[in-house]
Amino acid sequence: MDALISLMSLILHFDEHLKTFIQNYGTWTYALLFIIIFCETGLVVTPFLPGDSLLFAAGALAALGDLNPLWLLGLLIMAAFAGDTVNYWVGHYVGERAFEGYIPLVKKQHLLHTQNFYEKYGGKTIILARFIPIVRTFAPFVAGIGRMNYGRFITYNIVGGVMWVSLFVLAGFFFGNLAFVQENFSVVVLVIIFISVLPMLFELVKHRLSVSKEAV
Repeated sequence: MDALISLMSLILHFDEHLKTFIQNYGTWTYALLFIIIFCETGLVVTPFLPGDSLLFAAGALAALGDLNPLWLLGLLIMAAFAGDTVNYWVGHYVGERAFEGYIPLVKKQHLLHTQNFYEKYGGKTIILARFIPIVRTFAPFVAGIGRMNYGRFITYNIVGGVMWVSLFVLAGFFFGNLAFVQENFSVVVLVIIFISVLPMLFELVKHRLSVSKEAV
């Protein structure tokens, strides 16, 4: 419980933590951001890391001159691309064994939910999943398990990575330092997280309703 509270505090006040890190470590901040984005997209055991809120906060600090926006965009797009690529090949190697529950900390329901997402949206899942926490982490992994054509995967990976990073970093850059946003940053982050998971909640409710109808 304490770990969950600490994680929520980190996510909701990431702008403050990031400012402190920049003050203490300067350019090493780019390495930290790269590692977090890479791990959140590239390791199936770390879907809890802040993604959307981190990009937004980083963009807001770039607008203040604390970070270089071009370096930020370039490095984080690379991190998102590399993360998905690694995740794809890990899934390719593990294969169907992933659904047998042998991977520590990987929940089978997350894999199944992502697989259902694929069945509905096909290869476009790699792009769409970028904007949905948890599914974002598992989508390339499941693509690797399903042996998606690597050429198609790379295309979707690049498009999705550029869109996701650019959207949130630039949103932070242009809107993150408005007085209202600065005064209500925690609320804004919660709204970003809510909007991100809304499609997943919609699909979950729709699935539950369809199951209920079949049961009747």
